[in-house]
Amino acid sequence: MKGLRLIKIISATAAVLSGFAIAAPAQTPGMALLDGLTPGEWTLKERGSREPGQKVCLGNPELLLQIQHANTACTRYVIENSPRKLRVSYKCGRAGQGVTEIKLESSSLVQINSQGIRNNAPFSVAMEGRRTGSC
Repeated sequence: MKGLRLIKIISATAAVLSGFAIAAPAQTPGMALLDGLTPGEWTLKERGSREPGQKVCLGNPELLLQIQHANTACTRYVIENSPRKLRVSYKCGRAGQGVTEIKLESSSLVQINSQGIRNNAPFSVAMEGRRTGSC
């Protein structure tokens, strides 16, 4: 009887503690790749496209993580984090979700691959981000 009671107490304690672990907000680790990018005007261009691309002022390089969900509040989970490669999964509630991988070629050139769901439709983009000036 004492053994059974002890097991119940331990199980209940474990359940409560795991509930706290799940409820605690995840802290995003530093993302060295983004920290190494040169601030300024960047041009994002779909690979293989002849279009001029989209110009963005890259004050906050985390913008590159959610190209298809810009200005949307999302939660992120870092899958891979190294100085030359960053892979992040994110969820934006009803707006959708995605996985973005950024490969650093230099402090002013990155390759971005992102895929996921936006407004209930799938997307997949392969882009090059290049610093093109000041903003």
